[in-house]
Amino acid sequence: MENQGASVVITHHILDDKQLEYDQWLAEVVPLTKHARGFIDLQIIRPIPKLTFVYTVIIRFDTVDNLKNWMKSDTRRRMIEKAAPLFRKQDRYQIKSGLEFLFETAEQAHQVPRRWKQYLVTWSAIYPLSLTIPIILLPVLRYFHIPQNHFSDGLLISGCIVFLMVYLVMPNYTKMIRKWLNK
Repeated sequence: MENQGASVVITHHILDDKQLEYDQWLAEVVPLTKHARGFIDLQIIRPIPKLTFVYTVIIRFDTVDNLKNWMKSDTRRRMIEKAAPLFRKQDRYQIKSGLEFLFETAEQAHQVPRRWKQYLVTWSAIYPLSLTIPIILLPVLRYFHIPQNHFSDGLLISGCIVFLMVYLVMPNYTKMIRKWLNK
């Protein structure tokens, strides 16, 4: 199997009066995670105050093995035990290779589309973004007198595209075409 990285999506349902303590726990566990072998990056999606209580943590590693090693490590186990009194539900997570987690819905967590469909959907979503984001973003950067630089412009453009893909485009796009994706 080709090495395409791996992601884990962790959901923690936190008790109403324990969010501050959970944030303190996160401040402890995040540096430990970042020092784990093969760590690439991590995102924390926090709950909306006074509305939701679910934290979602997405962690990426370079290989499935390195990710599994971290998830089953004694260090993580001890940290989860420490946070357990803060949880409304047990620690839950799903490990996925590559970008598969972008294509899943809660009701289809067991079913992942064929790779060629993932390729076509991702390409068809990225292509229009790769055309429009530079047209929108570059004039804004120049307006604020940020000098033209191929590398920093590329960094900002790609960052915007990935952000839009993960948080806006793919969740909605895959819902729209889910019947075709899962045929």
